[in-house]
Amino acid sequence: MNTSIPNLNGIPALRGRGSTSPEATQDLHTRLIAGLDLSRIGSMTDDEIRKDIRSAAEDLCNHSNSLLSAADRERLVNEVMDEAFGLGPIEPLLRDSSISDILVNGPNTVYVERGGKLELTGVRFVDEQHLLQIIQRIVGRVGRRVDETNPMVDARLADGSRVNAIIPPLALDGALLCIRRFSSRPLRAEDLIAKRSVVPEMIEFLAACVTARRNILISGGTGSGKTTFLNLLSGYIPKDERIATIEDAAELRLQQPHVVRMETRPANVEGHGEVTSRDLVRNALRMRPDRVVIGESRGPEALDMLQAMNTGHDGSMTTLHANDTRDALSRLEMMVGMAGFDMPMWVIRKQIASAVHIVVQSARLVGGVRKITKISEITGMEGDVISMHDLFVFKQTGLDANRVAQGHFQCTGIRPRCLEHLEVMGAGLPPEMFESRICQFEDA
Repeated sequence: MNTSIPNLNGIPALRGRGSTSPEATQDLHTRLIAGLDLSRIGSMTDDEIRKDIRSAAEDLCNHSNSLLSAADRERLVNEVMDEAFGLGPIEPLLRDSSISDILVNGPNTVYVERGGKLELTGVRFVDEQHLLQIIQRIVGRVGRRVDETNPMVDARLADGSRVNAIIPPLALDGALLCIRRFSSRPLRAEDLIAKRSVVPEMIEFLAACVTARRNILISGGTGSGKTTFLNLLSGYIPKDERIATIEDAAELRLQQPHVVRMETRPANVEGHGEVTSRDLVRNALRMRPDRVVIGESRGPEALDMLQAMNTGHDGSMTTLHANDTRDALSRLEMMVGMAGFDMPMWVIRKQIASAVHIVVQSARLVGGVRKITKISEITGMEGDVISMHDLFVFKQTGLDANRVAQGHFQCTGIRPRCLEHLEVMGAGLPPEMFESRICQFEDA
């Protein structure tokens, strides 16, 4: 690549041993781009471009008069590569598999979550404009936009990680960026059992419900693992079924061969072209799906989801925010009411009782541990009230020395009413599995 070698005496000093300043990285990146022969890039592959840019960056460092050690030069080159091809200062955080959340509170404050606990990092951006450029790079890759007229945006990264950004004037102290990361390998049942997030009996029961086409609602708070658990349960859907998924930002990773994925779209600059979850749900019903999976129900699309569950699309699943399985039904009632139809409450509740069979509660407890804290079965209506009972629960008994929640899983002793249906659908379970007891792990 035809790259001139400018004088780098103006590169800002390093912040300390083993760390380069973002100003140095940005300055080298700017000078590197200025010296590139852009006419050649169109005829080069990505690997060739990366190789040439790395070579040019190394030459720039070698020709500078700065007293850079070999380790500092390599680190600076890597940071320039991250700036050119990745997400700048936060790219190393994205490569760290132990990090589950990246929280950017302005250009000088970046937190991460490891093991359920927040940690302040030394990562920082050059300035507010640098942070805005990284946000624009993220949202631009998925056809979204963020500006003063549209200062909030949901997007995703190439690996499926979920991104939320909000910029000034709504963000008072600088742009805010939140990245919820997902494992490169979808979690399996044995992983959750090993983490003691769930007991085998709960997984066995829910797997049978998915196979037998029971409609399942997963509720929980932010960061409680709803989407992760939805991904896990989707793995039990037979491979010969057609599944339609609908999300605001695509993050579900279903393993079946016949999956049609759809994603909502915000309005353009003129305020036109918006495609909502409700639009996609209604369209999905015309696409001959066996099941409909909505990443998260937030509004009036809940009514269309219930209609789908009640009209031949058994085995559908969705998630929503709620603190308990009973609260989840109340939230569902509220969202159905947002559809704009003047329906009596008893009609809405009857629709819910008929459509939803199983409600699963996921929670993030003290210390950052995530548990499936309750599995409840809806049994019908008693007057104007939806009746339900708990099949499995997690009872918290206290905190350990590290202030991490401790407790045990318990089978309530109530036999599910759906056992006969599971048997008919070839997913029968032994009744003694539901006897009242504390569920033990194999290594206990």
